[in-house]
Amino acid sequence: MRELLWLIASGLVVQSLPAGGDRSWYDTLNKPGITPPSWLFGVVWPILYAMMAVAAVLVFRARSSGADVRGALMAFGIQLVLNLAWSPVFFGLQQIGWALALIIVLWALIAVTTVLFFRVSTVAGVLMVPYLLWVSFASVLNFLLWQLNR
Repeated sequence: MRELLWLIASGLVVQSLPAGGDRSWYDTLNKPGITPPSWLFGVVWPILYAMMAVAAVLVFRARSSGADVRGALMAFGIQLVLNLAWSPVFFGLQQIGWALALIIVLWALIAVTTVLFFRVSTVAGVLMVPYLLWVSFASVLNFLLWQLNR
């Protein structure tokens, strides 16, 4: 239980850190019709981070099962670093194209992590699916922003 609380708290703290840059820049961008209201991101991400934390704890606790827990957690850690890098690249550096490249790699790593989590724990894998779906949507949104603002 301590691991779960630690992971959730860490995710919430990291999510609350400023991404750098001037967010008013984002307000000046041409946005596609599928752009959700800004407040929705503040609701969705903490829920996704909590689900990811629970999934990671379930995988961690299965380390004696003989499954490839180490590989699954390594993939999880790498995708988490890329996840945390996206906002500074997009908002801080204001690099929509580089953020697009980053989110494509991130999506692939989330997909790999989800498959690896399923191999260790079905529940952990299921908990990762909403994250994969949200980043799929975010990838399309990032692509459209890049197209509209080149």
